[in-house]
Amino acid sequence: MTIMTIDFEASCLPRHGRSFPIEVGIAGDGIARSWLIRPHADWADWDWTAEAEALHGLSRERIAQEGQPAFVVLAELTAAATGHRVIADSLIDQYWLDTLAAVAGTTAPFRIEHVASLFDEQGADERRIADAVAYADGQGALRHRAAGDALWLSGVIARLTQTAPAPVLLAAQ
Repeated sequence: MTIMTIDFEASCLPRHGRSFPIEVGIAGDGIARSWLIRPHADWADWDWTAEAEALHGLSRERIAQEGQPAFVVLAELTAAATGHRVIADSLIDQYWLDTLAAVAGTTAPFRIEHVASLFDEQGADERRIADAVAYADGQGALRHRAAGDALWLSGVIARLTQTAPAPVLLAAQ
């Protein structure tokens, strides 16, 4: 099963309040794609922090105007992830997938594994992990945006598993 990496950007980190997903990105099989998520009415009183906005650069106004409804994002994300092993570098990504699915009226269509499970499978020590991170850092992915972070993690995994990454085509957002 091929690996698809995933990353979410959110309104804030959970330690700052109730957070909701605002962007999700994936990378794998030679593509990288992201979706802006229009805030759902159920999230109207949930938290938003200036710190998170400064990090990802997405304003509430932009996601309200350009974001797609949760059910559309979830359907397209599910189609893209089907048949893949989905991996993230943060445990909180599963929470945001669950939150997205809940407002779409369903349960999460897949489970997100933490990259640590892959490190364990590969028997990766700190040196190999540091080498993989340095490799990914050198690939120039735009960090703190969902597709960029998913591409970065894909680079870490490619280096760690010694698989050559396929050329990446960025899909329209």
